[in-house]
Amino acid sequence: MTTTASPVVAAVPQSTTRYSALATAIVANVGGQQNINSVIHCITRLRFYLKDEALAHDAVIANLDGVIDVAKAGGQYQVVIGPAVNDVFDAVIAQLGPEFADGVPVPPVQEASSDVNWLSHVRNGISGVIGVMTAAMIPVIGILAGSGILKGILAALTGFKVLAVTSGTYMVLNAVADATFYFLPVVLGFTAAKKLGSDPIVLAIVGAILIYPSLITAASKGATAQITFLGVPTHLMSYSASVFPMIVAAWLGVYVERGLKRVVPLYLRSVFIPIIEALILAIVVLVVVGPLITIISKGLANGLVAVYNFSPALSGLVIGGLYQTMVIFGLHWGIIPIVINDIATNGHSYLNAILSITMVAQGGAVLAVFLKSKDKHLKEISLAAAISAFCGVTEPALYGVNLKYKRVFVVASIASGLGGLLTGLLRVNNYALSGSLIGFPAFITPGVGIGSNFYGYLISHYGTLVIATMLVYVFGFSDKLLGPKENLKATNSQ
Repeated sequence: MTTTASPVVAAVPQSTTRYSALATAIVANVGGQQNINSVIHCITRLRFYLKDEALAHDAVIANLDGVIDVAKAGGQYQVVIGPAVNDVFDAVIAQLGPEFADGVPVPPVQEASSDVNWLSHVRNGISGVIGVMTAAMIPVIGILAGSGILKGILAALTGFKVLAVTSGTYMVLNAVADATFYFLPVVLGFTAAKKLGSDPIVLAIVGAILIYPSLITAASKGATAQITFLGVPTHLMSYSASVFPMIVAAWLGVYVERGLKRVVPLYLRSVFIPIIEALILAIVVLVVVGPLITIISKGLANGLVAVYNFSPALSGLVIGGLYQTMVIFGLHWGIIPIVINDIATNGHSYLNAILSITMVAQGGAVLAVFLKSKDKHLKEISLAAAISAFCGVTEPALYGVNLKYKRVFVVASIASGLGGLLTGLLRVNNYALSGSLIGFPAFITPGVGIGSNFYGYLISHYGTLVIATMLVYVFGFSDKLLGPKENLKATNSQ
């Protein structure tokens, strides 16, 4: 004989904080403390390991104020909270006790197949990494978009000789536009640490170490940026505007800090744990993560150049489709030196013309979200991100919208590949380290003026804009991707 617990409909009591009230309601409606083995959380979800999922009241939990939705996967009962998940998790643990936070899963009763489970773990891992990236970037998306637009305006002003790059006005405006990108590892260290549960101040310091002037200067030497650390050969790379290495550092920081607390006496922790943790994380990124990314990116860059030499159209398809994915993981740094060298030695770069297309595609994708969504906040972010992408800065589009709603990014990458194919077929050339829609002067052939190359630019770039916008509008996005409550808000805003 089985019994089913009654739903606790009025389970949100009066409380000093809404998070403790929400935690009480969630615990009660998943079957109470006696039905919980353990609970962990990711970037947006509480993940319960329940003894019996049948005792949980899905509809009641999904309709609680502060809950977006309920999902079940991988033996977990998942309550989707959103950005406030850390606060709700703390409130849940405060009620259950710290022993419930171990996160030790109960093995599923039945396994479908090892292959399916392996693939599921891979998918969940990739989704988790992308989720952390987007969530950590959300606090800075607005200023990133504004900075990107300002950078585009400056590019236009200097391109039309309104401002000289040596003028004081340009220097100040450029500092305002560029500071967010240059110091992004510091900001991202802080935000990613808050999301993952490591020390935000320590991770901000780790970000500062990665962009310390002497290391940046050494990394700028390119192929000769080789140092040794305690006898270990280390190839330096520029971490300005990088995302992935800081996500790795923030994730490792949780375990490093936990391990240090086990060995460092309590009375010494406040002094020694922060600096030792910063040292360990900085070494891991500089000696392991950085060189690994450098090796992979160089291999990819050499492969893409070989493909271009074989077929410009094929390379346009491949590079166009993959480049923004490389940007996400910092693997694009192997291609940038090739572009710079092309322009410095030959005065032009076919490769940069293809990279330019990828910016337009991501901008077109987020423009489609702006046009289709009824959610006011999302429309505001999307429009700013689209303008920023058309000015050559895709981070707001990538992390603010396209990756958050993964199908948008996939469709945008397909459109980008098609645009790259068109760019390669037309043999569009680029004559300066500039691109996207704001960089159109870089496609005017020196000594010739507006001619076939510029017309090829117009066809390929605006063709890509149309393709990306239409594909995402039709196939890549709908307000259903926002989740039930967000979708309801979007509908009510009409």
